Amino acid sequence: MQLTVKNVANLLSVSEKSVYRWIGERGLPAHRVGGQLRLTRGEVIGWATANKINLVPQVFEEPEADGRPPALSEAIEAGGVFYRISGSDVASVLAGVVDYLRLPEGADRALLLQMLLAREQMASTAVGEGVAIPHARNPVVLHVDKPIVTLCFLEHPVDFGALDGLPVQVLFTLVSPTVRAHLHLLSRLSFALRDTEFKQQLREQASRDVLIATLRRLSAGLSASGAVQPVHE
Repeated sequence: MQLTVKNVANLLSVSEKSVYRWIGERGLPAHRVGGQLRLTRGEVIGWATANKINLVPQVFEEPEADGRPPALSEAIEAGGVFYRISGSDVASVLAGVVDYLRLPEGADRALLLQMLLAREQMASTAVGEGVAIPHARNPVVLHVDKPIVTLCFLEHPVDFGALDGLPVQVLFTLVSPTVRAHLHLLSRLSFALRDTEFKQQLREQASRDVLIATLRRLSAGLSASGAVQPVHE
């Protein structure tokens, strides 16, 4: 989805002047289309997460066009949680992650790896505090029936070029059947990464059951409130 500067200002609850300044000085991804600046929702959410910029509640309320939006806990249950993933650099780590992804039989893993690497070369998917969210620039690259999020803990931290300078040891890899599902999960993950308890569990490499239980709690909180406010420390 292409956004104007005004759209992004509303999404981030700031002035248009701030958006222009962030594009020029802080690397907010923007592209010129017909002489006008345009931004994509996924890149804005990822940039805001990495830069600790608050998102208005509406960003978490994207409905799924063909049914109930996927819960992050469900997507991770489908994608799996894996520990001690080896690798000494971004390329070898992502190659290891792709091997673990629960993809349909015959899926082109080599193509997906190329797209993940291309995305990292364009801009790091590290969002700070040792976390990265690798994904293809075009999320719909494989024929999957439902969105999956695969959570991998690295055996050794790897430099992903994060803005805060910290190496990455936790990766959430998103694979979605639709752009809308991808953006919805990215928004939910952005919210979860603001939660103090969940971040501590990631640092401790907690068990799958503990992590899923926390995500279910967060999801229940979203459903009960009907809106989201990021958790501040």
